[in-house]
Amino acid sequence: MTALASDASSVRDLRESPSPLAELVAAHRTRFILATFVDLNGKPCAKLVPASALADLEAGKLGFAGYAAGLIGQKPQDGDLCAVPDPSSFTPLDAVRPGLALVHCDPHVDGKPWPYAPRVVLKNALARLSEKGMTAKAGAEVEYYLVTKADGGALATADTNDDGAHPCYDARGVTRMFEHLAEVSDAMNALGWGNYANDHEDGAGQFEQNFDYADALVTADRVVTLRYLLNVLAEQRGMVATFMPKPFTNRTGNGLHFHLSLWNETGDELFPAAEWDTAQGQDRHGLGFSDTAYGFVAGILDHAPALQAFLAPTVNSYKRTGATATESGATWSTNKASYGGNDRTHMIRVPDAHRIELRSGDGSANPYLAIAAAIAAGLDGLERGLDPGAPCGPGERRADARALPPTLLHAVQALRADPVMLTALSGSEEVGRYYASAKEEEFLEWHNHVTPWEVTRYLTAV
Repeated sequence: MTALASDASSVRDLRESPSPLAELVAAHRTRFILATFVDLNGKPCAKLVPASALADLEAGKLGFAGYAAGLIGQKPQDGDLCAVPDPSSFTPLDAVRPGLALVHCDPHVDGKPWPYAPRVVLKNALARLSEKGMTAKAGAEVEYYLVTKADGGALATADTNDDGAHPCYDARGVTRMFEHLAEVSDAMNALGWGNYANDHEDGAGQFEQNFDYADALVTADRVVTLRYLLNVLAEQRGMVATFMPKPFTNRTGNGLHFHLSLWNETGDELFPAAEWDTAQGQDRHGLGFSDTAYGFVAGILDHAPALQAFLAPTVNSYKRTGATATESGATWSTNKASYGGNDRTHMIRVPDAHRIELRSGDGSANPYLAIAAAIAAGLDGLERGLDPGAPCGPGERRADARALPPTLLHAVQALRADPVMLTALSGSEEVGRYYASAKEEEFLEWHNHVTPWEVTRYLTAV
């Protein structure tokens, strides 16, 4: 839709002064690069750039019509978003096409990082942490279904033999999907991600493939890349990989769980309590956490309703958190802002003293926004010296735990009423209000559609 954003007559010869990205392109014999960024909804946007035009990409001359790209804060009359590549994110994609690679880009406008761009949002959140001498690491659990779609739109499990009510960890299910799972695993390991497990999840046709934790920005990039890989590789086998939070009424939904921890800039963990404190009984609530960790947890819990606008950002998200039952007997999604030890029924699970697992995110979450918003909430808890109170015991439900929003509209209302969360995106209330308005419009668009449920219930009701 757009040409180069500026004159390309001064393209330098890469052979004379190769850049780090050019060296990677040459070393991997890359022919084409997917110059990629995502919009606020998490949609991957890219241009396929031949290696011969790499200098133009590196110079920020690759322009996108931002309004056409998606929800990213632009109008039709606005100037180009220019994709500026991050060489450290270079990812060979030979598993998809030999000679193809992906590089994550930071959109710029008029030479400055665009504050509505999700990757820029997360970098801004990490910069705020850095000002306080901290950095964040993250792991992610990406759940997805493998389905087929009939001409009429009906979804069916891609593996027709995968029809049990309790298929979680079924050895036969992963064996039948061996070729797909192995191909994805091999791709992750070839990239150095450290794939350590591939399993059948709780719903028929649902899977999860895990990789090692890393710096928060690296993990967010990898979630976006993995979604792309899963989509393309599944499509090559005649399947659809979906991260939709609740594609089936009677099955467990797709989560996107984040494992988060804070570190200082010299590489020391900040979540575990000091050995002396633990020995002297100074651990506030018995989970082996430092005051820093408890303050971070308290901030997330305090801002939980508004935070859900980023962790569960679609209409369909609330079919998952509002589910009362599934075929397997558990929804694995909380509707309360609570925390506990190694207990998967809470918004925040504490599996050990090194991290928290934030479990209320779902498969539609934009990883950049979700992590950035969680950091903003946790950091507010630290700055205000908040205490999360005693953790819930196994199976315990505290009466004072705040309810999470029952719909996307409720989440938007909570976001608008929460100044900390409203400025979580690049420190800008303007960006926050833009996002909130877009999500309200999404809810109302859905609300204005007449559904089969309504016809069944009301057609002859009176």
